[in-house]
Amino acid sequence: MTTPMPDVRPARPFFSSGPCAKPPGWNPDKLAVHSLGRSHRSKLGKQRLSYCIDLMRELLQLPDTHRIGIVPGSDTGAFEMAMWTMLGARGVTTLAWESFGEGWVTDAVKQLKLDPTVIRANYGQLPDLTQVDWSNDVLFTWNGTTSGVRVPDGDWIAADREGLSFADATSAVFAYDIPWEKVDVATFSWQKVLGGEGAHGVLILGPRAVERLESYTPAWPLPKLFRLVSKGKLSEGIFKGETINTPSMLAVEDAIFSLEWARGIGGLAGMIARTQANAAALDRIVEQRDWLHHLAADPACRSTTSVCLTLDNADEARIKAMTALLEKEGAAFDIAGYRDAPPGLRIWCGATVDAADIEALGPWLDWAWAQTSA
Repeated sequence: MTTPMPDVRPARPFFSSGPCAKPPGWNPDKLAVHSLGRSHRSKLGKQRLSYCIDLMRELLQLPDTHRIGIVPGSDTGAFEMAMWTMLGARGVTTLAWESFGEGWVTDAVKQLKLDPTVIRANYGQLPDLTQVDWSNDVLFTWNGTTSGVRVPDGDWIAADREGLSFADATSAVFAYDIPWEKVDVATFSWQKVLGGEGAHGVLILGPRAVERLESYTPAWPLPKLFRLVSKGKLSEGIFKGETINTPSMLAVEDAIFSLEWARGIGGLAGMIARTQANAAALDRIVEQRDWLHHLAADPACRSTTSVCLTLDNADEARIKAMTALLEKEGAAFDIAGYRDAPPGLRIWCGATVDAADIEALGPWLDWAWAQTSA
């Protein structure tokens, strides 16, 4: 018995985990363009950058104690900026259960030579968070984009911690209700849950992080792009829209579009609800197929944004064949698992995706599975 090609394709088959699907209704003609061709140092340029920061603060319900800065280099640049400027004042613990967490281990060990305590887990699993010593600075990914594993909440972060908590939250911000009082440093990129463009990162600093920056000078030289302090004080302009380097005002306007869209669907609560609905739709697809499984077996630590799946007896070649068929038919783009992860699929379920498109994807997975069964 053959599996026929489905009649209905996802209306927007964009399931990439970054850059992610644009918000519903997005069109380049809808972007405000009056800031294009203007200096980011002009009154208008500063106003738009500041407005973007204000929208992020409003939607994230970020307390006034925390600062938001737009920085270069996407989430990677933002997180490395935090590492290079603040680590070395005390011991360091790094948590790694996927490739980006391993990247921060490499930076801490080989670049900064800090000899950190490393706590690891395999793809699909979360390490024992009770092992964390909060007298150290602690680096972790809130949501492992390449493994589909997230921390369950912020309860494991000590309220009376001596060290700083550094959260790489690039595929978590705007998808989870993050307890900001537990986060000293957070980083993310517009290209994930907001469906914005790449190249720019966002750095969020709590008061304890600011205190570290103003009281500690690293032993290593800092590139200009990483310098957050001037004459012993935080460079406050960075957190008011005076970026360190020249930003793309087109990317800024695109981010503003996404943020205004998010506000229009109910803000953070609306974003979380859409994400959860998408993840639930994909859960139903997995539950109805005995050959399809979640890489993260424990629902308590399973991502609701970058959902990673395994397929029975499917090696890299079969995954490649399946995804090529789906792309050729315009049914799903960019859903192969990350190159360092176990062979499988990775389907983005963030808020800019529509649940109806996730539902429409199920029969296409059946078809591609059958087509490659030989």
